[in-house]
Amino acid sequence: MAIKTDISQKWFEQQGWEEQDFQKDVRDAIDAGKSGLLNAPTGSGKTYAVWIPLISKWSRENPDPGIRAIAGLKVLWITPLRALSHDICNTLDYACQQMDMPWRVELRTGDTSTSQRQKQKRNMPQGLVTTPESLHVLLSQKQHEKMFKGVQAIVVDEWHELMGSKRGTQVELALSRLRAINPDLLIWGISATIQNLEEANEVLQGSPDTGVIVRSGIKKEIRIETLVPDEVEKFSWGGHLGIKLLEKVVPVIDAHKTTLIFTNTRSQCEIWYQALLDNHPSLAGQIAMHHGSLDREVRDWVESALHEGILKAVVCTSSLDLGVDYRPVETVVQIGSPKGVARFLQRAGRSGHQPDRASVIYFLPTHNLEILEGAALREAIAREQVEPRQPPIMPIDVLIQYLVTLAVGDGFDPRSTYKEIISAYSYRELTPEDWNWVLGFLSNGGKALTQYDNYAKVEEEDGLMKVTKRSISHRHRMSIGTIVGDTAIKVKWLKGGLLGTVEEYFIARLKPGDSFMFAGRLLEFVRFKEMVAYVRKSKKKKGATPQWMGGRMDLSSKLSDVFREKIDAFTTGEIQDPEMETLVPIMDLQNRISEIPAKDELLVEYFESNKKTYHLIFFPFEGRNIHELLSSLIAYRIGREVPLTFSLAFNDYGFELSSDQPIPIERFLDKGLFSPENLMDDVMRSINAAEMARRKFRDISVIAGLVFKGFPGNIKRTKHLQASSSLLFEVFSEYDPNNLLMRQAFNEVFFDQFDEVRLRGVMNRIDSHEIIYRKTEKPSPFAFPIIVEMLRERVSTESLEDRVRRMLKQMELD
Repeated sequence: MAIKTDISQKWFEQQGWEEQDFQKDVRDAIDAGKSGLLNAPTGSGKTYAVWIPLISKWSRENPDPGIRAIAGLKVLWITPLRALSHDICNTLDYACQQMDMPWRVELRTGDTSTSQRQKQKRNMPQGLVTTPESLHVLLSQKQHEKMFKGVQAIVVDEWHELMGSKRGTQVELALSRLRAINPDLLIWGISATIQNLEEANEVLQGSPDTGVIVRSGIKKEIRIETLVPDEVEKFSWGGHLGIKLLEKVVPVIDAHKTTLIFTNTRSQCEIWYQALLDNHPSLAGQIAMHHGSLDREVRDWVESALHEGILKAVVCTSSLDLGVDYRPVETVVQIGSPKGVARFLQRAGRSGHQPDRASVIYFLPTHNLEILEGAALREAIAREQVEPRQPPIMPIDVLIQYLVTLAVGDGFDPRSTYKEIISAYSYRELTPEDWNWVLGFLSNGGKALTQYDNYAKVEEEDGLMKVTKRSISHRHRMSIGTIVGDTAIKVKWLKGGLLGTVEEYFIARLKPGDSFMFAGRLLEFVRFKEMVAYVRKSKKKKGATPQWMGGRMDLSSKLSDVFREKIDAFTTGEIQDPEMETLVPIMDLQNRISEIPAKDELLVEYFESNKKTYHLIFFPFEGRNIHELLSSLIAYRIGREVPLTFSLAFNDYGFELSSDQPIPIERFLDKGLFSPENLMDDVMRSINAAEMARRKFRDISVIAGLVFKGFPGNIKRTKHLQASSSLLFEVFSEYDPNNLLMRQAFNEVFFDQFDEVRLRGVMNRIDSHEIIYRKTEKPSPFAFPIIVEMLRERVSTESLEDRVRRMLKQMELD
C-alpha cells in the first residue's frame, strides 16, 4: 500500500499541503477501482482529490515512459460551464507537469476553434475537459466507440449544478453509452452543495448499488454579514436593484484585496457596474464586469485579471458561481436575495478558496422584508438545510435528440441501445411501448406527421438506425443541446469588434438612435442586419438596460420555512439576529396596522383604497411561483360563488386579489378555501394549462429537433419558432393526442411550473393553520411591496416613484 500511495502523497507534500482524510478516502476508492461521488465544500481541494489519484493510478499501472506518453483519451472531465473549463484545464495540466506526467490536457467546448478540433480528431489528448453539449457532439462522430474505448475514467464536476436539469440528463445518456463501451469505466462526481447525496450518486452511476459516497467532514466557516440601511423606515419597499445601499459596498471593496459582487441577473450586473463607476470614478481600471452575454475575450481577460489579483472588484452573475479558483478573492457581496441556501453557499465559497480560510460574504438586501432573508440564510446554513436537486424524469425531447446524435454517427442498434437507455436513472421507467413510439417518431414523425418527409430522420440500414441524409446530420450537429432561450443577437461596433449578445426581444424594441447600456458602455443603436445589432458610442447621458429572460428566481422551500420561523420569532419576542433588530420599527408598525402571524397562522388582510379598489392580501411566505398559482386558485374558488373580476399581484411573501367591488371574503374563510381536495382539478380550471403547455412545447420541439433554430448568421426569430411549434401543438392535439412530447409538455407544467408536490404540501400546511383575518385602514408593511408589484404593471401619468411616495405618506413612513 505504501508503494501505491507514494506518488499522490509526494505530490501533496511538494505543494506544502497535508493530504486531507477525504482525499485519502477518494484515493483508496480509486485505487480499488471504485466509482463514487465526492461531497466537499468549495475551496477544500475537491479537484485534486480526484485528479491526482486518477493519474497516479495510471502512472503506476503504466511505468514505461513510452507507454505513458502514448496519445489517446484516458480521462474525460465534464464541466457545466465553459467559463470553468479554462481554469480546470490549467489546474489539471499543472498537476501533470508537477508529477512529470507526459499527458496533454486540452479543452473541447463551443469556444474551441475548428482547427483545434481537427487536431484533436487526429490525435486526442489524454485528458479532455468538455461540456455536456460538446461531449454529445463527439458522440455524433463516426467511430466514436474507437475514440472512447481507451477512456479509463470520467469526472463530472459540479454535479449538483447539472443534476436538476436536462443538461444532467444529457450527461446520464452519455454515461450510459460510455459504460457500454467500457464496462470497467470509473465514474466520479464532484459536488459542493447538495442534500440528497444518495439519490445524486444513484443518478450519476445509473444504479443505487454502484459507487461510494465520500463526505469531506470539513465544516467550512461561513461568515455572513447583512448590510442594513441606516434608516429602515426610508429604505426601499419593493425594489430589486439595491442601489440605495451602494455606499455600503464601497468600504467593503476598499477593505479587501479583491471582492466579487454577485447579482442575480445580467441587467442588474450592468446597472451595478455602471453605478459604481458613476459614483466612484476612482474605481475606473480597478473594477470589471463578468456575465454570460459578454464576448468570450472580455470574460477571459477578467478571469485572468482575477487570477493575477490586479482587480479590486468584479461585478458578476452566476457565470462566476462555480468551481473557478480565484485565490486573491477575499470577500463576496451578494446583491439581493439568492432565494436559495445552496446558491448562497456556492457564492460564499468563492472567497477564502482554501481549506483553512473562512468564506466571507456580505448580503445586501434590495428592500425591507428581504433584510430578514439574511437572518434566514444564516440560520439555514447553520442547520445545513440545503435544497435537494431532483433530476428530470422521462424527458422524451432529450432522448429523441440523443438518438439522432447516435444515428448521425455510426447508427444504433434498437435492442442494445434500449438496454443502455433504461440504465440511465431518468429513463428507468421507459416502457417497450414508449420505446417503440420513439423509434416510430424518429422514422416517420409519428401518427400525425407520417405524410411529411421532413420529419422522417432515421432509416434502418443493416439492422442499425441511421441518419442517411447529409442535410439532417448537418442541422442536427448545429442543434445539439438543451439550453433554449430567446434568440441571441450579436452586438458589434460599426467598425467591427464583438461586444457580446443580447436577446432578440430587447433589440426589437429599439429604434435607430436609441441608447442602451451594455458591456459597461453607453451605446447608440445604429441598425439591425443579419441578426447583428450594430452600435457606436452614444453621446447621451443615459439609456435603457437590456433585460434577459430567465433571471427571476423563486424562494426555495428550505429558505421559506426558516423565513416563517423568523417572522414567528417577532411574535414571541425572541429577537436575536442583527437583521431582526433592524426591522423592529417595521414590525412594530405591522402590529399597529395589522398583525404579525405566528408560524401556525395564515394572515389575511383586507382594505379599501381611496380609489374604491378593494384589496385582499394573503401571506403564506412560500415564494413567488407558489403565490402565482395560489392567487389564481383562490380567485377561481371565490369566483365560483361570487361573480367578481380580480386583478392579481404576488411576490415571495404573499399575493393580492383586488377588485372594484367589495370582496365577501369572510364567508369563504371557513369554507375550505385552502382545502387540498380537488386541488389539481381546480388549478387546471383556474389557469390555462393548455396555453402554458403550448409555451413549454416550444422549447421541447426545439430540443427534439421538430423546429430548427437556423444556422449561424441566419438564426430564426423567436416569433417564427413560436409560430412553428404552436402549429405542431395544434396538429398533435387534434390528430395525435397520445404523442409523448405532448404528454411531456403537460408534465413539465405540472411538475416544474406548478410544482405540484410543493403546492400540495403548502395547501395541507395552510389548511391545518388558523386564519388570522384583519380589516385594515391602509396597506401594512407586509402588504406594501405586493401593491408596488401591482403598480408596476399599471399605466399612469404619475411615475412609480411618486405613487409609492404618496402611499408611504398614507402609511406615515415618509
